[in-house]
Amino acid sequence: MSKKVTKVVLSERDLPKQWYNIQADLPKPLHPPLHPGTGQPIKPEDLEQIFPLNLVEQELSTERWIDIPDEVLDKLLLWRPTPLQRARNLEKYLQTPAKIYYKNEGVSPAGSHKPNTAIAQAYYNKQFGIKRLTTETGAGQWGSALALSCRLFGLECKVYMVRVSYEQKPYRRLMMQTWGAECVPSPSPDTEFGRQVLKENPASSGSLGIAISEAIEDCLNSENTRYSLGSVLNHVLLHQTIIGLEAQKQLAAIGEYPDIIAGCVGGGSNFGGLAFPFIRDKIYGREIEIYAVEPAACPTMTKGSFVYDFGDTAAKTPLLPMFSLGHGFIPAPIHAGGLRYHGTAPLISRLLLDGLITPRSYNQLETYEAGLIWARTEGYIPAPETNHAIALAIDEARKAKEEGKEKTILISWSGHGLLDLPGYDAYMQGKLTGYAMSDQEITASLKSLEGLPKPQV
Repeated sequence: MSKKVTKVVLSERDLPKQWYNIQADLPKPLHPPLHPGTGQPIKPEDLEQIFPLNLVEQELSTERWIDIPDEVLDKLLLWRPTPLQRARNLEKYLQTPAKIYYKNEGVSPAGSHKPNTAIAQAYYNKQFGIKRLTTETGAGQWGSALALSCRLFGLECKVYMVRVSYEQKPYRRLMMQTWGAECVPSPSPDTEFGRQVLKENPASSGSLGIAISEAIEDCLNSENTRYSLGSVLNHVLLHQTIIGLEAQKQLAAIGEYPDIIAGCVGGGSNFGGLAFPFIRDKIYGREIEIYAVEPAACPTMTKGSFVYDFGDTAAKTPLLPMFSLGHGFIPAPIHAGGLRYHGTAPLISRLLLDGLITPRSYNQLETYEAGLIWARTEGYIPAPETNHAIALAIDEARKAKEEGKEKTILISWSGHGLLDLPGYDAYMQGKLTGYAMSDQEITASLKSLEGLPKPQV
């Protein structure tokens, strides 16, 4: 049956009614996050100034299944369930025996997977009586998603957008403003930390770490305000598991199961969202290869260290156990802005330590080449972030051809690139480089970790 299928679409009644919490099935528990002042494991009350208590409870929960509120399901039905599609034209172009499936998260109103958690976070903040949310954004996908979600639940929203992306991607800013959010370039003159960064370097291109610091400072200094994060934290990855849960239903409907899964990783939300339900299968004995793909310009998993590190540059967040390049990391201005984060989610870092996932890295020339191949075979123009998963899929499909093996590959198509065309233009004009972070640069970046506690592995 699967040989005839190009698209698998679930009915609305098949929308998952619960999120999957992988903490219930980890072979080893997470190292606890530490209080930035005392160095001791954080308590729920330590997070309440930043997040509402209902999300703090999810962050710390080890319950396997968590019910999705009806109000959240109603909003998700605007675009979910998303289609599972087969890249038949790409398979033909590669002349591969591999079958390539992709979960198309680009059909959301914001054009990516990000609203899966933005909707949930806006709802829980609204229920807690919060009136305003602050956040950061890199390429603008997360900022757009939260702006949309705040509009749907009647909340105010302010977004600190990494300056290089603010300048590269003006239409993302316009999306946020269209939905009623305020968007400013980071570092900005609106916060004490932003002013400090600008004083030291007026031409700073910014980083996600700096933008997070500004958003948290704004949150702490404003009434009826909380901070919202689009990746990295446990509750964020929890909300994204709706992707993988849908994919499992869709593949089962056509009698398929993947041999290989891949997703791009910055903080890790879309990768975790697709992979976690399948990693549960792997934990209990299923054979499957799972690849977490990152930029060579920000090689957190492939060249970083497993450490306790701050989630932001100003060292205001709890210390998180994660693979990191150091919270002082300032990324190169590559076009995959959503992947320029210095740390990887604690849950993904734990899975990497346990050997349940494998990291890979590609430079931006390799990923844009993969994106053009995809666009010219499948028609859809992928986001620069999505191109990392596509590059892995193409490599594995070519490997299957060399080995003469039929394999089933599943990737997360995490967002479209219709507002990322300047990056494609720069690539086609030969203006991009294949920059990869050097060992010397990594050593220098890791100096910001000196003096911090170290996790026992």
